Amino acid sequence: MSGASSGPVVVTTAADLREACSRLLREADAPLPSLGLVPTMGALHAGHAGLASAARAGNDVVVASIFVNPLQFGDHMDLERYPRTLDADLELLGRCGVDLVFVPSAAEMYPGGAPQVRIQSGPLADKFEGAARPGHFDGMLTVVAKLLHAALPAVEARYAAYFGQKDAQQLVLIRRMVSDLNFPVTIVAVPTVRANDGLALSSRNRFLSAAERNAALVLPRALKLLEERAARHEALDPDSVLDMLASERLVTLDYLEIVDPATLEPLAFNCRHVPFTGSALAVIAARVGPVRLIDNVRLGGEWAP
Repeated sequence: MSGASSGPVVVTTAADLREACSRLLREADAPLPSLGLVPTMGALHAGHAGLASAARAGNDVVVASIFVNPLQFGDHMDLERYPRTLDADLELLGRCGVDLVFVPSAAEMYPGGAPQVRIQSGPLADKFEGAARPGHFDGMLTVVAKLLHAALPAVEARYAAYFGQKDAQQLVLIRRMVSDLNFPVTIVAVPTVRANDGLALSSRNRFLSAAERNAALVLPRALKLLEERAARHEALDPDSVLDMLASERLVTLDYLEIVDPATLEPLAFNCRHVPFTGSALAVIAARVGPVRLIDNVRLGGEWAP
């Protein structure tokens, strides 16, 4: 499996993407070539590099997309403030061996303007991030569906798309959409990449002051405590974890929940005062200064690939 030797080829239309993907797959030295897609909104960091590297390791052809999707922003000002770092993004993707980068305009993705028909995320999106950002997941699923179709191999090939485990609710919704609507693609979850201090990498971290970043470290510490208790089959005692979070004055907790990894339904049993067994997902969101951060950890089990 070879990476891009002189940087990735950039295409801006779906037609050019299909043509380039078909050509590279035909040129691949494999009986049944494979294509890996890495959808992003740009402002890339080492977490995105992990996605691209995982796709490179598993496929003959690797495509990344960079598109700041307006359907995912409820506030126009948030859309305008979202960082655009295309040159740096292309350099990072090139180092990871990405072959093609799809950088469409809004007019290319939504030629008739805002789409009247969209993917409806349903009850899985009514909680957590969906409650905090109404309409966000409908917009996310709509653009992911379009990107999955845009990169769909036109020749016989295996096809996979790569998403980070940090956005756990997004990952659950994408997998459900692919299953419910029979998309011919495998969704691959890639482990969360963390900084040396334990904070999950995010494009939002750049907006934290030094004091706020130090305060934010209570989030991974809280999750680590739950993970260690689960590994020892102890009672999880989430009330003590809530006390830990409340002790950090710069952190305003939105939620800390222990849920089923597939359905996101709360697991009220087996969590508080009895030994933990089985498998669960601890999800957390908090505002640290002006920045809203999310994180999660699997309890008592491994992530599905």
